[in-house]
Amino acid sequence: MVSPTSSRASSASSSPPRTPPNLHQNSIDPSAKWLVQKFGGTSVGKFPVKIAQEIVANYVDDNKVAVVCSARSGSTKALGTTSLLLRAASEALRRGPSGPKRNGSVDTPGIMTPVTKSVFGSSTTPPQSTSPPSSPRARNGSSARDGSPTTSFGGFTPMTPPPPDFHATADIIRQEHLKAARASVQDPDIRRQLEDEIERDCDWLLHYLSAAQIIDEVSPRSRDTIVGLGERLACKIMTAGIDAEYVSLDDIVPQVDDSDNALGSGSLDQGFYDNLTVALGERIRQCGSRVPVVTGFFGPVPGSLLQQVGRGYTDLLSALLAVGLEASELQIWKEVDGIFTADPRKVPTARLLSIISPDEAAELTYYGSEVVHPFTMEQVIRRKIPIRIKNVDNPQGGGTVIFPDHDADAVQVEETGGTVPEPASLTMLENLSLMAEAHHHRKMPTAVTIKEKIVVLNVNSNRKSVSHGFLAGIFSTLDRFGVVVDLISTSEVHVSMAIEDSLAQKLLDRLVTELRKSGTVSVHPEMAILSLVGKQMRNMVGIAGRMFTTLAQGNVNIEMISQGASEINISCVIDAHDAIKALNLIHQSCLNITPEPAAGPWLF
Repeated sequence: MVSPTSSRASSASSSPPRTPPNLHQNSIDPSAKWLVQKFGGTSVGKFPVKIAQEIVANYVDDNKVAVVCSARSGSTKALGTTSLLLRAASEALRRGPSGPKRNGSVDTPGIMTPVTKSVFGSSTTPPQSTSPPSSPRARNGSSARDGSPTTSFGGFTPMTPPPPDFHATADIIRQEHLKAARASVQDPDIRRQLEDEIERDCDWLLHYLSAAQIIDEVSPRSRDTIVGLGERLACKIMTAGIDAEYVSLDDIVPQVDDSDNALGSGSLDQGFYDNLTVALGERIRQCGSRVPVVTGFFGPVPGSLLQQVGRGYTDLLSALLAVGLEASELQIWKEVDGIFTADPRKVPTARLLSIISPDEAAELTYYGSEVVHPFTMEQVIRRKIPIRIKNVDNPQGGGTVIFPDHDADAVQVEETGGTVPEPASLTMLENLSLMAEAHHHRKMPTAVTIKEKIVVLNVNSNRKSVSHGFLAGIFSTLDRFGVVVDLISTSEVHVSMAIEDSLAQKLLDRLVTELRKSGTVSVHPEMAILSLVGKQMRNMVGIAGRMFTTLAQGNVNIEMISQGASEINISCVIDAHDAIKALNLIHQSCLNITPEPAAGPWLF
């Protein structure tokens, strides 16, 4: 097993442990193409040894592999490392008995607290326990208290305030990563060095949060820095089983003066990302034959990474790295076999899609399926780099390829064998393109998906304003409230809108009150958006009629219909309790023309 190794870009906090010899290295063939593999937080948390020894090691002989890791996930999203780090940042600003006060005063250690009297008249400590202060280097959850009895002075006993809440949160992060290190690394010397690394990183977190508490501020850039610790910890553990080089990207972005954009009010343009890809490629090529294990966090960026990009920055980084290395392929490893024609947990006849177009993948992402964010996809597709989604728990499966086939209309390819061979050269990529074009004549939809937790707002004009004023009033109101509309259907005096049911009730009530200035408003909760997606549907006469006839025959009521905004998507809003029935009806009617056996879980 290998623990983290020194890196030109490693964090300055420590010197990573040594590396045993005779382990897998990247191919030294100068003609070998780069392959970027991105592993999500759940995979990193559950399969670190398998990733290193069975997946990465299987590719390095014929490729130059670069690995990108997300922060480790927990049993729930709230217990994931990133969520815990964000919670700790918030706790640093929380006011409590142990934290700084608004007026600048602080609780003083050693406060004299009255003691109680026993029935025999002797003094004792108070019956309630007070949490002891936590040492910045309290290992394995140990307390700084030595267990000696307290001494009372004239009816008072010296008490120290409990530690801030972020100490407990940081200790959860510490213990989770120590547990992972012990489970992943067998060599005792390397494991001990890795544990020391984790201890030092978590100590840094405590000091950083303590400083933030003293100054009573966590800026957007400071929050980025705190969150970046998650990827650093994950990468250090993930360098097990291969001759790897830990690469931190904390300093990859050139320092710029972004005082005018301190709060992230602006946006990063494509030129910024193009320059970043060049810097990423140069940095990773310096690793030589060693496999670079790269933090998904790259920062600080102008205006804050979390505000400019969001929590999907690891996927974006892997895409930018693939462009910078001119990779043959970007692989995104999850716990699913790929993209299916429907969710097989709800539709037993769903089939794995071998190839799908970027436009179709984007539509599925917008309407309920967790594929790849469209902006992330765009970065690699525009450079004609395919994206392959694969299953960590089934590495031999072919997965689903999002193929940059902008010249080919039909991309739904379901080969006899059910999988697409993984490209080892440009010739294989050319074969994939020919396969897509060979199936151009197959005019049928690609997938059907459902997006639940939807609310429909219907607004009828009060006819006091002309149509353009009516629509302008509605859209300006939505803009002020920051509401994103998934589907909209309009006429001169009527607007129906489908939005996510994510607004707090008070905010929704305020939105409805404002919309009533434009007309009568009705609210319909517990709805769902049913979407039929396929690039060939633009040439399919009668597909919309088949879809809606099928729903009518299944006694599924349609609240609203949206067609025309996208040439490859027909959507409608239905009652949420009809969602599963509608999925199966549409899949059978519009997608199950040539039944094929179902396979594995779906990316959802």
